[in-house]
Amino acid sequence: MKIILASSNKGKIKEFKRFLNYEIIPYKEIVGDIEIEENGSTFAQNALIKAKTIFDLVDKDRYIVISDDSGISVEALNYRPGIFSARFAGNGATDKENLDKLINELKKRQLSSSKAFYTAAIAIASKWQDYIVHGWMYGEVIAQKRGENGFGYDPCFIPEGFDKTLGELEDDIKVQISHRSKALNLAKPILNMLLKD
Repeated sequence: MKIILASSNKGKIKEFKRFLNYEIIPYKEIVGDIEIEENGSTFAQNALIKAKTIFDLVDKDRYIVISDDSGISVEALNYRPGIFSARFAGNGATDKENLDKLINELKKRQLSSSKAFYTAAIAIASKWQDYIVHGWMYGEVIAQKRGENGFGYDPCFIPEGFDKTLGELEDDIKVQISHRSKALNLAKPILNMLLKD
């Protein structure tokens, strides 16, 4: 039994591989470059759509599919971009374009910061049943970029209890506090159980 990750995001693939003690295969290596329509209204729904779409295309006795849908919700922006975090600046937008848009939205409101939080929903599709877990990280976004580490909105997000952005923090600290790490901690025992069967 092997794990397929239903993501082509290089940052996420790296995080999953680092965090889980299993071989993780990006879905494109198994099923090719297919488009997955994320039309759910929550992170959990979108994560499950991705996992089930790939799971339906593979040998169900050989693979488990894990996926993640995550994003940032900013209080001052009425909790946007939320589930639209990856396409905040439009379909096909780059991380830089999305980040720039968020910063510009804050500046338009003459704000230098706002409370915000990250959400990660992780879905696991298997021949037995489907599972969904969540993790959150709270803090604030600032209307400037600081640091080169991480990806997405990391250079403008300061986690609670820190004075540096995720773009400035070391990877070993981020692994302990991130929304995705919290969700993966909950996913680990499920994967351990499924992979032993």
